[in-house]
Amino acid sequence: MLNVLMLGIGQCGNRILDAINKEAFGGSMINKYCFGPKFPSRVDTLAINTAINDLKELRFTLAKDRLHVPNLHGVGANRYNGKQAFWDNRDMIMEEIEKRGDIDITFVITSTSGGTGSSFSPLLIQELKRRYRKICVIIVAVLPFREEGAIYLQNAAFSIRELMEAEADGLILVDNQYLKRYSGDIASAYDKINSMVAQRLLFLIDSLDSEMLMVTDLGDFKTVMSGGLCIGTIGFFQSDKKNPSVKSAIENSLKPSNLLYPANVYDDAARAMVIIQGSKEYLEVDEITKEIERLSASAGQVFKGLVVKRGYPKVLSVFTLASVPELESLYAQAARAIQDEKDRKKRAKKQLTDAFAHIEDMDEIY
Repeated sequence: MLNVLMLGIGQCGNRILDAINKEAFGGSMINKYCFGPKFPSRVDTLAINTAINDLKELRFTLAKDRLHVPNLHGVGANRYNGKQAFWDNRDMIMEEIEKRGDIDITFVITSTSGGTGSSFSPLLIQELKRRYRKICVIIVAVLPFREEGAIYLQNAAFSIRELMEAEADGLILVDNQYLKRYSGDIASAYDKINSMVAQRLLFLIDSLDSEMLMVTDLGDFKTVMSGGLCIGTIGFFQSDKKNPSVKSAIENSLKPSNLLYPANVYDDAARAMVIIQGSKEYLEVDEITKEIERLSASAGQVFKGLVVKRGYPKVLSVFTLASVPELESLYAQAARAIQDEKDRKKRAKKQLTDAFAHIEDMDEIY
């Protein structure tokens, strides 16, 4: 059995973690108080935040799985303040993690654009790697809506670079801008995105810890995540009575519209893992083999797993990418935003200096 630790850092990471716990409790508040969570493996969760109000709003994460890092009320999207708050409280944070016992794999779930998550996560990963030599650390990093402002774009640019330098075992991107199309307003979009990420991560954990006809395990997953740029995304599709074809389910899981980050799998993928789950009568091995071979021609190494479980086919596709043009675009946008912010401050300072010039060489008279 896998020992899994899921860490939600900052407001965004906390909310995704809460969506994961909601799924584990069956989505019911009654189940939360009357029954334990039904995770597929031995899973511990921990929400970490400097803002106590963000922790209080969590509905499905137990009190024992919430850690408030004392720093007034958040760090105000300031990554310098966030880093200092981490170092000031590092021992407390790591002691809380160590209470969870043995860990095989940790998912660090965070926004790249806020304050606590974007500053804590790279430092936390370094500590995890230092203290747990054999641990597998996977980052789930959420990119901001591009219209959220210059500070969030700047934070995202520097945070992603630091996350890559932290030497985790892989980084899974979730792009809010790309996924916003699912809902008309931002609040609904957040809820939908959080649920999508939770669904995919729980499916992945379940699959890595299941008996399979064709086996994928944690070692295979680590090999996939080390491919290309070590930056990946996850696709998912669930078929239904109208179209129970496993071939169609695989194809749909690879479509850009079903990925957490925009990518053309057949052009951009470096390595992949495709996990198919469903009743045995739908798992037609010849069709599955043909689809995997077609993907292998583009992506190189593709691991496949079959899980026999009652129901119509569900397919999870994990990819690492050799190309991330959308990320490059974000960096270009962030650079422009940083320069614009510098220019605005320069203009404001000049205006103030010009104003002060009116009383130069004058004294106060009473």
